[in-house]
Amino acid sequence: MADTATRHSPLAHAAGRFAAATRASGGDLRLAELPFLAQVNVRLDPKGPAADAVGLALGLQLPLEPNTVVHAGDRSALWLGPDEWLVVGPPGSQAGLEHQIRAAAGDEPAAVTDVSAQRTTLLVAGPRARDLLAHGCPLDLHPRSFGPGRCAQTTLARAQVVLVARDEARAGFWLLVRSSFAGYMADWLLDAASEYV
Repeated sequence: MADTATRHSPLAHAAGRFAAATRASGGDLRLAELPFLAQVNVRLDPKGPAADAVGLALGLQLPLEPNTVVHAGDRSALWLGPDEWLVVGPPGSQAGLEHQIRAAAGDEPAAVTDVSAQRTTLLVAGPRARDLLAHGCPLDLHPRSFGPGRCAQTTLARAQVVLVARDEARAGFWLLVRSSFAGYMADWLLDAASEYV
């Protein structure tokens, strides 16, 4: 695996534009890429022994309630479906996460796939973050409907994303977007953010 110091993230070219939009918003918005987060897709029987064993190995229980997120330290588990989760960790931790999950699942039926290179993560935070996302997302983003600890596979400006409401309201949202759509998503966010500058 290539060292992240020598790789370029899908949105390395947009860092300056994100910083400029953040400054121009006067604190209303914060836009940034969180590159190279580890992302491991896990599929297994949520009622089987592997689910509990994986939860113990990771130090967090896999969420069973639809569209929820469980955090523990620098790791998060996102519910994607009745038998599917995305485990997110710090950059460079994907091999360790994958090994931990496989070892914990043992001989139980499970699919564990490193999908870290498939997506990049965008941070959208600040008091106007919900307003910005509402321009292109069909979900009800009001905190009563999509508050902290919620996630959903949805569309934003017609691009498929995994949207995560971070635990603290000030932490904003993560947008996990396919690398091939990252440039489009950055342009869309910057264009929509121009309303707040």
